[in-house]
Amino acid sequence: MIYLDHNAITPVRPAAAAAVARALDTFGNPSSPHAAGRAARALLDGARAQVAAALGARPGEIVFTSGATESAALALRGVLGAAPPERRELVVTAVEHPCVLSLAEALAAAGAPLRVVPVDRRGLPDEEAWRAALSPRTALACAMLANNETGVVLPAPRLAAAAREVGALFFCDAVQAVGKLEVDVRTLGADLLSLTGQKFGGPRGAGALFVRPGIPLAPLFGGHQERERRAGTENLPGIAGLAAALREAIAARAQEQPRIEALRDLLEARLLAAWPGARVNGADAPRLPGTLSVTLPGCDAEALLIALDLEGICASAGSACTSGSSAPSHVLSAMGLAPADARATLRLSLGWNSTEAEVDAAAEAIPRLAARVRDALAPEPSAGTPA
Repeated sequence: MIYLDHNAITPVRPAAAAAVARALDTFGNPSSPHAAGRAARALLDGARAQVAAALGARPGEIVFTSGATESAALALRGVLGAAPPERRELVVTAVEHPCVLSLAEALAAAGAPLRVVPVDRRGLPDEEAWRAALSPRTALACAMLANNETGVVLPAPRLAAAAREVGALFFCDAVQAVGKLEVDVRTLGADLLSLTGQKFGGPRGAGALFVRPGIPLAPLFGGHQERERRAGTENLPGIAGLAAALREAIAARAQEQPRIEALRDLLEARLLAAWPGARVNGADAPRLPGTLSVTLPGCDAEALLIALDLEGICASAGSACTSGSSAPSHVLSAMGLAPADARATLRLSLGWNSTEAEVDAAAEAIPRLAARVRDALAPEPSAGTPA
């Protein structure tokens, strides 16, 4: 199998798997005062310290969750739930992950004013429009650090500074960036920031939310765990695996990410040379090292994904959270792509265990299978029309 869908989920690193196995033997409840509970609490505290250090934060600022979606829900619902009635407005970019956009829309339907800021053809927010959308009524402004479909890196520090000028809080979805880029909550100016272990080689089902001290945040439900921010017995094996994967990703980043970027550039160059009119979305913007969003005009991406799967190649036509939808990607639409081009776009994402041999095989197979799909879907010549 050739796996080119690391932005959806990345294979678990051996160090993370080992950490999960060790934590399974630490069976005590971290809230219990006896010896088994104290051992579990020590493991939990150690993992929290590791995650905090990776983000330039303090351990008490890290809330463990089940993943990115819950972290986003805690950030948005938590801030709005604690905000005064006159300050309940949300501002988001048009390219946020569905877990943020769909929740923002649900909160808007319940009465919270919502402003969606457009992006340009590169996938970067219109910073003038961002500033215009912010006001003293804004409770929370949301902008991701790196887009999950295109890999485009947004100017989060500038967006955060603009939010701060009007007294609004800033939430940054850093899910795709953590472990790949340097992520420091102080440099970013983030008040809240989310991550999930499955994007950098940790197990699924474990994530975290950074919460700056002093921020009023209504809990999603009752309970005393995680400083009364997130109830429920902590997923100790998942948290231990998350921390181990993050530690390894950061330690290897200086060597790993240039290697991944070179593989991405090789795949990109091969596809652009092999397919007439092929173009890379976000090519003129800063991008994550391992993400390639490429449009192959005339080819149906969903049909191509099936053909690739039959040859053992895993890829995506967009976010894993929106695949299967007949609607074109909201990210590509926001960047100005026509529906036909959005439906002709592949997302190819590489990660820590990607190899040059896999890239070579994919670069050969994708144009060949795309041509087969294009020809199969071409309309039959009408009667009397030369073939």
